[in-house]
Amino acid sequence: MLALIPALLGVLVGWGGFLGWREKLPRSRGAGVRTDATMRSDEAFRVANRVAALPTMAAGVVGVLAGVAALAMPDTLGTVLATTFGIVAVFVLVAGGGVLGHRAASAVPPPSSPRAAAVARAAGEAAAASCADDSPHRIGFLRRFLGTEAA
Repeated sequence: MLALIPALLGVLVGWGGFLGWREKLPRSRGAGVRTDATMRSDEAFRVANRVAALPTMAAGVVGVLAGVAALAMPDTLGTVLATTFGIVAVFVLVAGGGVLGHRAASAVPPPSSPRAAAVARAAGEAAAASCADDSPHRIGFLRRFLGTEAA
């Protein structure tokens, strides 16, 4: 009975890793890498769980193998050691995958909202209009830089 714990844990963790690798892990549920960096956008969540998928699937395999090894042990001590090793290894691999996923999500640029871009553009246009001295060259440069005028 004790051998079923790492085996079932391995199946659950491995399935979560597989869903992350296939990019089928829903963001609205409780599974997956869930940090501030991963939850700031769908893209960050997708990237984080794709990166964390390989260590997570490896954790699943280790858990299942630990369960099989625990079943094959001839005595209770071997069963307890195989189960303990399997559970610890699963958690270490899942934690490592979570760290890698978090780092990958941190590298994803934050989403820019259309409203923020419009506010920045309006502020830039106001600054360009306030430079209405005898230098149309400066205004043209600012407008091209802000993307409000074709080059």
